Amino acid sequence: MQISPPTGGGDSGWLALRLALWPDVSEAEHLCGMADALARRHYVRLALNADGSAVGFVEASKRVDYVNGTSSSPVAFLEGIYVAPGFRRRGAARALVNSVVNWASAEGCLELASDSLLGNIAAHAVHCALGFEETERVVYFCRRLHDA
Repeated sequence: MQISPPTGGGDSGWLALRLALWPDVSEAEHLCGMADALARRHYVRLALNADGSAVGFVEASKRVDYVNGTSSSPVAFLEGIYVAPGFRRRGAARALVNSVVNWASAEGCLELASDSLLGNIAAHAVHCALGFEETERVVYFCRRLHDA
């Protein structure tokens, strides 16, 4: 398993993996998000299979605002991680997260944070297996002020 940066904001392997992780987002929105991630200098890496095809990805950023459950700033934040089902439990997620840890440490971060939806029990298990500890649970609320 090789860990490499994407070939650019239109990398087809990265796009396919993002579409699998976030299927409710259009391809055009993903392409905009990918270009934005690179423009903002987020950390993006792909896990490449022996044949060079992308089988997983990670996106991380450096946040200076408050991140729930942390006590330092800046904090590296795992924005997204995904490994294709046929390639899970082979060390790809661990290799991707370890690459984020190395990047975050070099960037002066003392903590790596992440989040997951409350009901995504599989993601909770993966985070725990990768060395994360649950810090708190939050439910977000919104109230519209005016009809738009």
